[in-house]
Amino acid sequence: MQIDPSEIAVQKLHHLLLGSIAPRPIAFASTIDKKGKPNLSPFSFFNAFGVNPTTLIFSPSRRGRDNTTKHTYENVKEVPEVVINVVTREIVQQASLASAEYSDGVNEFLKSGLTMLPSVKVRPFRVKESPVQFECKVREVIETGDQGGSGNLVVCEILMMHVDDAILDENGIIDPDKIRLVGRMGGDHYCEAFGPAIFDVEKPLTNPGIGVDQLPDHIRLSKILTGNDLGQLANIKILPDDDAIEQAKEISGDNTEVSIHKLAKKLIAEGKVKEALTLLMTLDL
Repeated sequence: MQIDPSEIAVQKLHHLLLGSIAPRPIAFASTIDKKGKPNLSPFSFFNAFGVNPTTLIFSPSRRGRDNTTKHTYENVKEVPEVVINVVTREIVQQASLASAEYSDGVNEFLKSGLTMLPSVKVRPFRVKESPVQFECKVREVIETGDQGGSGNLVVCEILMMHVDDAILDENGIIDPDKIRLVGRMGGDHYCEAFGPAIFDVEKPLTNPGIGVDQLPDHIRLSKILTGNDLGQLANIKILPDDDAIEQAKEISGDNTEVSIHKLAKKLIAEGKVKEALTLLMTLDL
């Protein structure tokens, strides 16, 4: 399938984008209008884009069906302040409820059963049940268009951050299994960002890995090893030396290429990537 965005309906394109650009973090945005009426609504067009200065951006887009704007967008134009609360597994149903299109002036805190907590530096309220709350000033609102589905990028700077001590590990870092965040997928789908959904990928920061192109052909073209397996092998900083390969050869004996590749795959799954590469290199002796 090839798609030219200009040639399909906005709603169809919207579904394709939400289904493929996922999971997305959720900005549970609390705002207030010039009369002091609070509003609370979740937005999954959201992320962090810098720390110096702090920059959070979310988008209360124009409605695709009738090109109307949302109360959150109207509020930040009147009162350029917002509290962005994170959404956890424990409050995701209430956050979804707050996304309903209630009439102007209806308090979504009351509708969703969540608790309004006074902020320290801004006028909008915080969500007490959210373990991380960002009090922000709105630096600017960037309107990307004037048609239904157009984004309104609300560029925020954090003035105060509130973190529940209960979600921190012994080093003062947020523990994903304690904060229990959720992410937005397409349609009615969400995902959990904790428990078995969490896995580690070693970052090749200061010392780049050797790269897949430096692996011998029988490894690079293996029908047993996956692309993820190759990615881990290629993230090793230097190839094993001859002595290490000789020692591995003595242990592996005369096993076939298939059996060695299967054993190497098992070692990779156990986190023994260097041992796996050394074993694979015995086939080149």
